[in-house]
Amino acid sequence: MKRLLAGVVVTLAALATPMPSSALSFKEAILRAEPATALITARIDAEVTINCGQGPVTVKPRPFVETGTGWFVDGRGWVVTNAHVVDPAHRLPPWVTHELKKMAIDQACVEPALQAQNIARGQRPDVEERLRRDMMDRAMAGMRFTPQAQITVLLSNGARLPAEVKKFSPPLLLDTTGKPDKDSGRDLALLRVPDGVYPALSVGTRDVNIGDPVHILGFPGVVLSHELLNQSVTLEASVTNGAISGFKQDAIGQDVLQSDAPAAHGNSGGPAIRDDASLVGVMTFVSLSPSGGAIVQGFNFLIPARDVLKFLADTPVKKTGESPFNVVWDAGLMAFFRDRDELAVQKIQEANRLVPNLADVKRTLAEAEERVKNPRPRPFPWAWATLGVTLLSVGTYGGMWGRRWWRNRFRVLPTQVIGFIENGLSPLLVDVRTKTDYETSPLTLPGAVRLDPDDAEKGRIPLDAETGQLIVTYCTSPEEATSARIAQLLRQRQFTNVRIPKGGLGGWTNARLPVEAKSHLP
Repeated sequence: MKRLLAGVVVTLAALATPMPSSALSFKEAILRAEPATALITARIDAEVTINCGQGPVTVKPRPFVETGTGWFVDGRGWVVTNAHVVDPAHRLPPWVTHELKKMAIDQACVEPALQAQNIARGQRPDVEERLRRDMMDRAMAGMRFTPQAQITVLLSNGARLPAEVKKFSPPLLLDTTGKPDKDSGRDLALLRVPDGVYPALSVGTRDVNIGDPVHILGFPGVVLSHELLNQSVTLEASVTNGAISGFKQDAIGQDVLQSDAPAAHGNSGGPAIRDDASLVGVMTFVSLSPSGGAIVQGFNFLIPARDVLKFLADTPVKKTGESPFNVVWDAGLMAFFRDRDELAVQKIQEANRLVPNLADVKRTLAEAEERVKNPRPRPFPWAWATLGVTLLSVGTYGGMWGRRWWRNRFRVLPTQVIGFIENGLSPLLVDVRTKTDYETSPLTLPGAVRLDPDDAEKGRIPLDAETGQLIVTYCTSPEEATSARIAQLLRQRQFTNVRIPKGGLGGWTNARLPVEAKSHLP
C-alpha cells in the first residue's frame, strides 16, 4: 500500500509540477526574446553651403549612418543599446562632422572640376586628390554646416520609431597614445520612444559561470548589406550561439564577459540571453586582428547584466521585462510548445492585437492555426494512463483495506484480553452466544456473565453503562457476527468501551487460555 501511495505522489509531481524557466527549449527562448530586439539607426543629414571659388553652392552630402542593435527593457517604450551606436547622433563628434564636410567638398567642388576635365570619379586618383587638397582650405573657410541628427528604432513589424537619448554613459575610447579618454564610461544608452505597448526583455540576476550557454541577437552589418539578400533582413534579428568563455576587465577596469558566440559590426548593443530568455549581457565590442583589422571570432565581449541594472538604477525603468504583450505572448508560446494549439491561437492573436504584425508573432500564429486545422498525431499518454491505473489500484486496495479496518476496529486478540486483566482494567466478560450454542456447549470463560442476544435486542440488558467498565463480548458465530451485533447494540446504549475477541470462544481455547465448565453441568 505504501509503495502504491509513493507511486501516486511521484506521478502527480511529474505531471503537475510546472516546467522551470530554465527548461525552455532553444526555439522557445529565442521566440520570447526576439520580438523585443530592434534595429537602431543613428543618421546625420547635413546641409552645407560652400564657396569653391565660383560663388556659394549648397549641397546635401550623403548622410552618415550608423546601425546597431537595441532591445526593449520596459514595455512602455524604454530601449537599451550601446552608447557608441547612438553617439554620432547624440554628441555629433568632430570626426563625424569632418566626414560630412569632406563629402560635401567632394560633391560641390571636386566632382564639377573632374567633369570639366572629362575625368570620371576614380579614374585618376592622383588628379582627384590634388584637386581636393587645392580646394580644401578655401572651401572650409567660409563653409556653413547645418547638421540634422536623428535616432530611430525599427521593430520587426516595420514600425520606425523616433527615439530620444535619456541617459548616456560614453563608450570606451582610446587616444592617440592608446590610453583611455577621461570621459570613457560603461558604453550604454537608454532611449525613449513614443508611449505604447512593446515587447520587453527581462534582465537576469543569476550568477554567470564559465560554459553557460549564451545566444546573441542582433543585426550584423554583413547581413544588412549583403547584396544577395532581400531588404527584409533589416526586420528580423540574427541569432548566434556560444558560451561564456571568460571573465575579463576592459582598459578602465570595468568587468566584461568573454564569449565565443560569433558577432560582427552591427551586433553592438544587442542582447545576449540565457536558455531561460533572460538577459545575461549586452554585446559591446569584438576582437580585431592586429594585421588588417579583420574580426577575430571567438573573442567577443559583453557588458554584464548586473552593470546594466546599475545603469538603470536611477531611471524610470524600475522592473525590467514588464509588458502586457509579454504576458499573453509568453502564455501563447507555453501553450504552443505544449501542443495546446487552440489556447495558443487565442493567446497569440491577443498578442498580435497589442503589437500588430511582429514577424515572430505572425509566423507562430500561422503555424498554430495550421495545427488546429490539421491536428498532428499525438503520442499515447503513458503518464496519464499510468496515473489512472495507479489511482484505480489505490482505490480498490484502499477500499478493501478500509472495509477490513472498519470491521476489525473493535476486535482484539484473546491474549490482549489477558493483558487487560493483568494491567488491572478488570474487563467484564459477557457470553453472548446464541441460545442453542450456549446450551449445547459445556464451557464458558472464567467469571463470564451471560447475556442472551434475544434479551439484549429487546432491551433487557442487566449491565450498568455508567460504570464505564471495559466489556468483552464473545460468541461462537462465524466471524464473531453475534458479538459484533451485540457490541454495536451496547454502544448505542451508551456502553462506550466494548471489545470483541477475535475467534470468539474457539480462538480463546486455541490460544490455550483458561476456560471453565458451566456451574449447572457435572
